Amino acid sequence: MSKKPLILGIESSCDETAASLITENDQGLPIVLSNIVSSQVDVHREFGGVVPELAARSHSEKIDLIVQKAINESGKKINEIDAVATTAGPGLIVCLSVGLSFGKAFASAINKPFIAVNHLEGHALSPKLNSKLNYPYLLLLISGGHSQYLCVEGLG
Repeated sequence: MSKKPLILGIESSCDETAASLITENDQGLPIVLSNIVSSQVDVHREFGGVVPELAARSHSEKIDLIVQKAINESGKKINEIDAVATTAGPGLIVCLSVGLSFGKAFASAINKPFIAVNHLEGHALSPKLNSKLNYPYLLLLISGGHSQYLCVEGLG
């Protein structure tokens, strides 16, 4: 039995800071070991929508704590992580830059590969986390300003 990859995922494209550790079982199906999400609903409520500068500041204040909590709740150690994946766009650039900077620095500090993830492709592939889907499949993607029907034909 070969070692299954352990990936730290980081998301900061808009108004939530999130971190998760994921691996796979012997059949190659994903296993989410932890998933920590910090919402910013209260930060933006009075403005009636997301304020990019406030969102980025909130990401900066919480990202290290969110990542540490995700690692702790996964039951894994930092040295067991095989790669770090971070949302690279589309999204609010000031928010994305927080997650990207943190993810790249973290990957560099533990000498592991860094994986930039397209936000919309992440959504398009997320049904495969809990469903046995074969390519191609039809997807209705609704995320922020992105609403579209897609024929998901594979990675990339």
